[in-house]
Amino acid sequence: MREEFVNEPFSNFKDEKTAQAYDEALKKVEAELGQTYPVVIGGEKIETGSLLDSINPADTKQVVGRVHQADRELAERAIQTASDTFKTWRTMAPESRARCLFKAAAIMRRRKHEFSAWLTFESGKNRAEADADTAEAIDFMEFYAREMLRLHAPQPLTRLADEDNELYYMPLGVGIVIPPWNFPLAIMAGMTTAALVSGNTVVLKPASPTAVIAAKFVELLEEAGVPAGVVNFLPGPGGEIGDYLVEHPLTRFISFTGSRDVGLRINERAAKTAPGQKWIKRVIAEMGGKDSIVVDSDSDLDLAAEAITASAFGFSGQKCSACSRAIVHEDVYDTVLEKVTALTKQLRIGNPAEAASHIGPVVDANAYRKIQEYIEIGKQEGRLVTGGGTGDPSGYFIEPTIFADVDSQARIAQEEIFGPVVAFIKASSFDEALEFANNTDYGLTGAVISRSRENLEKARREFFAGNLYFNRKCTGALVGVHPFGGFNMSGTDSKAGGRDYLLLFTQAKLVSEKM
Repeated sequence: MREEFVNEPFSNFKDEKTAQAYDEALKKVEAELGQTYPVVIGGEKIETGSLLDSINPADTKQVVGRVHQADRELAERAIQTASDTFKTWRTMAPESRARCLFKAAAIMRRRKHEFSAWLTFESGKNRAEADADTAEAIDFMEFYAREMLRLHAPQPLTRLADEDNELYYMPLGVGIVIPPWNFPLAIMAGMTTAALVSGNTVVLKPASPTAVIAAKFVELLEEAGVPAGVVNFLPGPGGEIGDYLVEHPLTRFISFTGSRDVGLRINERAAKTAPGQKWIKRVIAEMGGKDSIVVDSDSDLDLAAEAITASAFGFSGQKCSACSRAIVHEDVYDTVLEKVTALTKQLRIGNPAEAASHIGPVVDANAYRKIQEYIEIGKQEGRLVTGGGTGDPSGYFIEPTIFADVDSQARIAQEEIFGPVVAFIKASSFDEALEFANNTDYGLTGAVISRSRENLEKARREFFAGNLYFNRKCTGALVGVHPFGGFNMSGTDSKAGGRDYLLLFTQAKLVSEKM
């Protein structure tokens, strides 16, 4: 009997031994940088000769790894292999599939700092952010393994005296998993293992900026006993293989986390039935947000400032849950703005491998350019309070940036920037603050800082977000504690890390026998 699920604890880097262990992991990983990673289909390692360098965003001269790129021919081979493997994997006992996840989680736990160090080098996460990412990956595997055991157990049905009735949850088939670069271990691991523990096979197309981390995870699954062909590692350009994978008649579902534009494109193309296709494809999509923290007139202003600063600038604002809008009651607006500005100025920008760094780089040149463009737009739409510049030119460093007196309909208040930029918006009342919070196309996360029970209950009813937090930051969802996923253009209402998530990767079959 398995013990109940408990979240993986975060590492305490104030502890000297823990900090030293992380430094040693960084040295170990640094010695392994620059290696080459093949495509993996059915357990066969394939070198295509077409290579893409993965770059350390904190030091753009440093190559983290060189990843072989697949083409459409290999995409077809990967899908066919996954389809063939599904015939046997689907029949494996759910307990055996779950044990693969328990084993993988145990291995990752033993090598926790090593996986986190890869995150530091490839995605630019400081040690706290990287540690949280790795802990979440462990959580997903532990949680979904238990969930599969729960779904495999006899399901409660209304009893009929002369019939024997049973409900089964069956796997779907071949799934295309397209994870993001911002949680390149946790979300990638969660999407992949939810699919495979449910009995499906996977073609994993990793995010290009963080493909090495994905390759390391595929190696981990092999070590944990996941059979060849269950997860097929297919790095490659989206324009070359993305549509092909989505549109293929053998594709049964697509699990995607990323931008709104790409998510909508996947949803549209998946809806078209290909010749020979026998099913309606499922799309499980999480597509970002434009998240707000609302600060009421009677709130704890120090708590509000800490929540806004942490939510806006953690991992340089590169979280779909990040606070990009601080909507503050006019009575406390100036004070909250002053407190957030003071906290922001204390943040140290630097190489995330260094223990003292709070703010690392943004992920790549495209993000670097896009965020700077939005900062220029912000200068026209609001008052620049602090930040707006760049850091060490050896990496993609951008200062934490605050704009004040922004209109709720301004571009920087409506469009997802995905960087360390927060817009302060003044509200004349709590009702107007809620109106502003709801006036975007998204509905992912939000927070309310207030001492008023009446206003908190009003927000509970009327603040339209999939994950709403009271008197805390709007980032940092925990598996099993805060099932994660949003409304509207934030996605398809899935709840990663929740008790209904595996239902998205299965189909229910009722068998009734007359006695």
